[in-house]
Amino acid sequence: MLLQDRDGSILTITLNLPDKRNPISDVAMVDALSDAFEAADRDISVRCVILTGAGSAFSAGGDLKQMRPDSGGLRSSSPVETRRNYKYGIQRLPLLFQALEVPVVAAVNGHAIGAGLDLATMCDVRVAGESAKFAESFVKLGIIPGDGGAWLLPRIVGFSRATELALTGEMFDAKTALDYGLVSHVVPDSALLAKAKEIALKIAANPPHAVRMTKRLLREGQMADLKNVLEMSAAMQALVHNT
Repeated sequence: MLLQDRDGSILTITLNLPDKRNPISDVAMVDALSDAFEAADRDISVRCVILTGAGSAFSAGGDLKQMRPDSGGLRSSSPVETRRNYKYGIQRLPLLFQALEVPVVAAVNGHAIGAGLDLATMCDVRVAGESAKFAESFVKLGIIPGDGGAWLLPRIVGFSRATELALTGEMFDAKTALDYGLVSHVVPDSALLAKAKEIALKIAANPPHAVRMTKRLLREGQMADLKNVLEMSAAMQALVHNT
């Protein structure tokens, strides 16, 4: 389900269900991702994590076969149970990534569709291979982004652009993703992991406590007002002055 490869201070986590195009909606996958990232976050010797997908897709999002009622997936014949399935299933992922201190670089290979695109937006930095394709495609299926996409995407590409992408559900390519500011770099597919590792190594070269606290401040800055961010900054600065 997941592959993990540690190279010095860099941990690469690979979604490893290529025959299904790496869906992330199953509880087993959510559990596996939670366990892997929580362990990395606790380990200060992990300076950066790279997240990618095996095969032809980063992640195609939800497993459509499990959207039938009582199929063992998110949807139940009881609406109140469906709500709980989301809360204790895929909705744990955006909360997990928002709480992480270890930096995460998404290496987007192939398709990042629906929840797969949202998974990429949960990461801190995104790089894409030339063949990558993206879509906030929930409306195409008559559903909504139940995994936090309506909160995540506007914070990266802006409200107007995110609204267009979410309401049309249209697919776009890696070059367009770069133009939108969704990804930082587009490289040949064969160079994708090397580029992700290059960025990860630049992050890893810096003092780990300062890196993790800086990331925490950036994340808090998405929600908190300036006064509270300044107060947190002063407290963290007092800590890192002694490292």
